[in-house]
Order: sequence, then C-alpha cells, then structure tokens
Amino acid sequence: MQTNTLDKIQVLEFLFSQGFRSDYVDQTLDKIISLERNRTRKELAELQNNLSAFEDEYQMSSDDFYGQFQAGTLGDDADFFEWSAVYDMAQSLITRLHKLESLGA
Repeated sequence: MQTNTLDKIQVLEFLFSQGFRSDYVDQTLDKIISLERNRTRKELAELQNNLSAFEDEYQMSSDDFYGQFQAGTLGDDADFFEWSAVYDMAQSLITRLHKLESLGA
C-alpha cells in the first residue's frame, strides 16, 4: 500500500517530537519549501496579471469588484464569475505564500 504525503509528514513529526534530528531532512525540507515558495510566487504573478486585465477592462480594483459581486450588485456576467474565481485563487495563493514565507529559509 502506498503511503500518502500526510502520513509521511506525520511520521517525521513523530520522530522529531521524540528527539530525532537530521541535517539531511532539514536541508531537504528547506529545499522543498523554497521550491514551493517560488512556484507559488509564479502562479500568483500569473493570476495577478489576469486580475489586472479585469481591473483595466472594468476600471475597478479587484477588492472593490469582489465585495460588490459578493453583495450581488453587479449582475451575473460570465466575466464576473471568472474574475471572482481568479480572485479566490489569488487569495488562496497569498495565504499559502504567507505561510511558506513565515518559515524563512
């Protein structure tokens, strides 16, 4: 049976909580976090470009748009649903990036 990622992380968490130490594991995790941080930044930049295109087209910030869209004052244009989805994805990536950056390295 194949072990999933969360199971592997939980095993490492248990080992480290029991006093296990490994420079190799530390370096590997730092590298993984760095790669994920860079990948997240790239994805976020692409989404922010998409958001900028909507902002330019509709002459409105994405934050203002999202508030109005959630309140139901903008209608149901297909562009608005796409803009909302891109905004949600960007916000999710911002949260992820903040968490990754909080780890340093």
